[in-house]
Amino acid sequence: MLSIRELHAGYGDFQALFGIDLDLAEGETLAIIGSNGAGKSTFLRSLAGLIRNDPGAIRFQGEAIGSLPANRVLERGIALVPEGRKLFPSLTVEENLLIGAYSKRPGPWNLERVYGLFPVLAGLRKRPGTALSGGQQQMVAIGRALMSSPSLLLCDEISLGLAPTTIKDIYAALPSIKADGTAVILVEQDINQALAVADRFYCFQEGRISLSGKPGEVGKDEIKAAYFGLAEA
Repeated sequence: MLSIRELHAGYGDFQALFGIDLDLAEGETLAIIGSNGAGKSTFLRSLAGLIRNDPGAIRFQGEAIGSLPANRVLERGIALVPEGRKLFPSLTVEENLLIGAYSKRPGPWNLERVYGLFPVLAGLRKRPGTALSGGQQQMVAIGRALMSSPSLLLCDEISLGLAPTTIKDIYAALPSIKADGTAVILVEQDINQALAVADRFYCFQEGRISLSGKPGEVGKDEIKAAYFGLAEA
């Protein structure tokens, strides 16, 4: 589904990613782990078209999309749940969700299904999105991305700042999201949470991949060394 080769990305004169090579299969959940500043969010922003790259550095379903703008990337089936949620403060919950459907991509997701995934939102649909709790806002952000019926969902730090019970509820929704074959790339600083739901993982360290593998097949000490850039890695 997704093939990335020699991806270099950054902001102005600052380079954040150095030659990333990565593959993702249809329906797979991939975790991207690493410390602050490792390049994880830059990676997702590159995939979403928020940072323009060499056209051939990112290929999605056989098409070179590295230089496409965000709206055209979304039309092709890649949706981002951004760090910090980024809801529209002037819009209600339901209006925020409907914004996600503007590309009119055909697919299984609509308001009814999003409310089925996160039932608490149905009773809050007329409230301003920013008047909700942090966990409820995160549900809206995920629902907004799903309203585009993506083939690939990018999730950037969706558990950040949330209570453990809320994190549990949000991650419990992943099987329903994947039920139609949606692939997921999940950026998380919480290693245990990320590896618990991932089929495979990549560890980023200073803009490079320091380790990759399958959860359960790589030791905790090896992951720790790659995470912090210790000599053993």
